[in-house]
Amino acid sequence: MNILCIGGGPAGLYFALLMKQQNPAHRVTVLERNRPFDTFGWGVVLSDQTLANLQAADGATAGLIGDAFNHWDDIEVFFKGQSVRSGGHGFCGIGRKRLLNILQDRCLAVGVELVFETEVQDDQEAAAKYNADLVIASDGLNSRIRTRYAATYQPDIDLRQCRFVWLGTHKKFDAFTFAFEQTEHGWFQAHAYQFDADTSTFIVETPEAVWKAHGLDQMEQPEAIAFCERLFAKYLDGNALISNATHLRGSANWIRFPRVICNTWVHREAIGGKPVPIVLMGDAAHTAHFSIGSGTKLALEDAIDLANEFATGLPIDEVLTHYEARRSVEVLKIQNAARNSTEWFENVTRYTGMQIEQFAYSLLTRSQRISHENLRLRDAQWLEGYESWLAGGKAAVPPMLTPFTVRGLTLKNRIVVSPMATYSAVDGVPQDFLLVHLGARALGGAAMVMVEMTSPTPEGRITPGCTGLWNDAQQAAFTRIVQFVHASSSAKIGMQLGHSGPKGSTRVGWEGTDEPLEAGNWPLLAASPLAYGEQNQTPAALSRADMDAMTAAFTESARRAAACGFDWLELHCAHGYLLASFISPITNQRTDGYGGSLANRCRYPLEVFAALRAVWPVDKPMSVRISAHDWAPGGTTPDDAIEIARLFKAAGCDLIDVSSGQTTRAAKPVYGRMYQTPFADRIRNEVGIATMAVGAISEADHANSIIAAGRADLCAIARPHLADPAWTLHAAAQLSPVAAAHTDWPVQYWSGRDQMQREIGKQKQMQAALEAQHKRGASEEEG
Repeated sequence: MNILCIGGGPAGLYFALLMKQQNPAHRVTVLERNRPFDTFGWGVVLSDQTLANLQAADGATAGLIGDAFNHWDDIEVFFKGQSVRSGGHGFCGIGRKRLLNILQDRCLAVGVELVFETEVQDDQEAAAKYNADLVIASDGLNSRIRTRYAATYQPDIDLRQCRFVWLGTHKKFDAFTFAFEQTEHGWFQAHAYQFDADTSTFIVETPEAVWKAHGLDQMEQPEAIAFCERLFAKYLDGNALISNATHLRGSANWIRFPRVICNTWVHREAIGGKPVPIVLMGDAAHTAHFSIGSGTKLALEDAIDLANEFATGLPIDEVLTHYEARRSVEVLKIQNAARNSTEWFENVTRYTGMQIEQFAYSLLTRSQRISHENLRLRDAQWLEGYESWLAGGKAAVPPMLTPFTVRGLTLKNRIVVSPMATYSAVDGVPQDFLLVHLGARALGGAAMVMVEMTSPTPEGRITPGCTGLWNDAQQAAFTRIVQFVHASSSAKIGMQLGHSGPKGSTRVGWEGTDEPLEAGNWPLLAASPLAYGEQNQTPAALSRADMDAMTAAFTESARRAAACGFDWLELHCAHGYLLASFISPITNQRTDGYGGSLANRCRYPLEVFAALRAVWPVDKPMSVRISAHDWAPGGTTPDDAIEIARLFKAAGCDLIDVSSGQTTRAAKPVYGRMYQTPFADRIRNEVGIATMAVGAISEADHANSIIAAGRADLCAIARPHLADPAWTLHAAAQLSPVAAAHTDWPVQYWSGRDQMQREIGKQKQMQAALEAQHKRGASEEEG
């Protein structure tokens, strides 16, 4: 093939090198606008894993790069006059110029044509000149080619909130260093690392509002650099900060990071009488924030992947299809991690109330790619010390097994069995299926089990199989369950009260989620007369009299819950149900005092909460479940969730159970591991209220990371507890013998086992029949 790479950065050079080595008959040309030794930027960072990938792809080049690297294992965090240092992180720094020169030399050695000082104004003209069969658009962040074919690539470019400047210094940092300094206007942070024998990169970053408040937007380079030298003088040991972009005037060297995502990476154009693929690679296709050091990594691994795909010998169209499909997923993983990291640094103020121990842990795990057990592999001694600190100076235990106290209640650990709709009630009365479901999980080591959303009225049920708490029979059945949990385990049990609103009168889950009953429908109520979907019935808007009656019904249910002996009460204000229908602007179109502003939309849910808090025992906690994000245009946003949480905190709420979505059928959540945890993190650390994280938390490692980083105080876990009622016990035993001792297994499990076995024996036939009927068993209400 005739291969043309437009742009001589790491992606273009490395792909050219690999393809020429793969087949010397290829004619491979790289066009670069700069001279061979011209480059901007300081050092780049690669992980040990990326170095291993380079070694597998081309050992000779990897050896040259490895010889030029400055390697370090430690990360050191400076914050509020203290520092924390941990090891085992495995990073390497190399000057960008040195990296490019190595790649240039290797390209020349194998016969790649390097053409410097060539500004490509027209990629089609260049492709025709070199008779290209394949064009690699590796022309960088401001890709002219990406812009020209934007209709195909569909780029999404998001300018992030912080301003940052790339500087250098001759201070030699022996660890990757994060330094945080507070000014009268806000926080600045420095990212510093050594990349050659006598030079370090020194990036200064701060939110744009802070940058402007200090007048940095009006300063010339020398004045701004002097400002940074004064601010970070204690870390520089008298060394100056240096710019290598002196050609830029004013504050032009302070930039906002552009996050680039492209929907597709391949465009085809007829050039010279043949179809020529024009393929994005490196920063032209995607960017990842410098705080996870992955821009160069992604560029090099793009090149490796595409070269490996060509080595299969498949037709070029198949090669490019496979490349785009596979790499786009891998890049998205990195970009999701980079987004989490970016947002952490954009919101440093959120975490500055933490002590340095937790602040440093939060920083290290900010991307959610580095987990608790991954940190143990890196530096077990440091992590054990942190676990001991988190446990109040006691013996180190996994964070998820530390106790949690709120009001007069202490939970033995941080794991909660999430509310799950089992659709097993008869006329709202919980049956033995629910006793077995909750009882088994109470014996399984979790600190608390939560009852599925339970309605205060017959018409407030989601389905005919949902539980209620409006009469004596229901109360008696719940009392039996509560008594079993208390007598047979050390777990607590919580009641979740909620009204289905516009999502009621639907079929049980395995017959069609949110689908209306085929017969026997009951009337619905909501904030506004808006159906949940075209197939759902239209609810009536609550009148003032309806509100009063509904509040009274909720209050009566709360009294009954207290009489049952429940330890915890939660009010369901999420997922598009009745109270959520008031909060979301998508479902609330009222023109009275309960519509319009967010404060007005929260008014009725707050009235219900206040009524429940008044009758619920003062020494027992109350929480509220909210949808922190509607995931739909015009819906509630994470910013709104902060205000919603503040309102409930002021009303006496002890904890926010942070879920999202399910307000509208138009919702398009962005799923992933722990995908709702960032909402819980933000509410906890900005509002100053305890939170419960929920959603795709499937491993003990997830829960440990969440609790240790202060992202939430409790983790609600559903699906793993469906597969294994003793999930918490088994997770604890796998973590360590010391951890297992903190689950009360020796006493609590065995003391309750015989009673539980008798219950299971009595209901064995009934349970088998129910499970056959239910097919998939219980479904997770929280989605």
